[in-house]
Amino acid sequence: MELRQLEYFVAVAEERNFTRAAERVHISQSGVSAQIRRLEHEVGAELFDRSARTVTLTVAGEAALAHARATLASAEAVGRAVDEVTGLVRGRLTVGMVVGCTITPLFDALAAFRTAHPGVDVLLREDNSDRLVEYVRNGTVDLALVGTAAATPDGLDALTIISERLVAAVPPDHPLAGRKQLALRELTAHPVICMPRGTGLRAVLDQASAAQDLRPAIALEAGAADAIADLAARGLGVAVLSTSMAAAHTDRLTPLPLTDVNVPALLALVWKPTPHPAVHAFLPHAREAFGTPGAP
Repeated sequence: MELRQLEYFVAVAEERNFTRAAERVHISQSGVSAQIRRLEHEVGAELFDRSARTVTLTVAGEAALAHARATLASAEAVGRAVDEVTGLVRGRLTVGMVVGCTITPLFDALAAFRTAHPGVDVLLREDNSDRLVEYVRNGTVDLALVGTAAATPDGLDALTIISERLVAAVPPDHPLAGRKQLALRELTAHPVICMPRGTGLRAVLDQASAAQDLRPAIALEAGAADAIADLAARGLGVAVLSTSMAAAHTDRLTPLPLTDVNVPALLALVWKPTPHPAVHAFLPHAREAFGTPGAP
């Protein structure tokens, strides 16, 4: 008795037709019929009543069907278990990271994972957040650290790493430097320096602006927070950053909370709901590195 015979048997039982079953298992009808005959010979009983146009199970066939399905399921489970082991022995983990990001806990997690699974090749790919989310969805990237304005991008699981409000940041000699906070409408009266479309920070800014029918004058774009701060410090516009990004530059910029931008900018790890074995093994290291408890 072979697994393929059980597969053909289940296919015929479910399709109730030898032709459709053959199409389903991608062999000829004669091949299916021959294997079913061999299976019937081995078990010593006919499994199908072929006297009518629709193929039906005999009493023996009814008795065998549940066992055949269980055997095929067990064989599939064996294959998955082996795949998981080999995936962690000689697999590959492709990690996406938003351009300009220097979140050292991610690097700590990658180092810990590599120590635990030295046979897995770790690849790092930089891009903007929108493209990385699509790469995770289509399998080009296994998981990615992205900026987003939504806690969980559609169709993916996520681990939120940072959730912060947007702030404007200006140099000491800027007309807004004496303010304690700022409304978004007031920001739009000045040239803005921010991240490009496709990033989480820009998504938050664009969404908040659209909600108020505002159109900020985007003077300059840069993919790294340090570059945005450098440009703002030289008087080329008002920087739009997250709270922690702006806090790193308080020696030359004054942060002004944007009072009416309530959606936070998020930094999150995202992956498919049914993760690759290497992703599943990586997540505990990520949670430990980022100080985020809980099971993956």
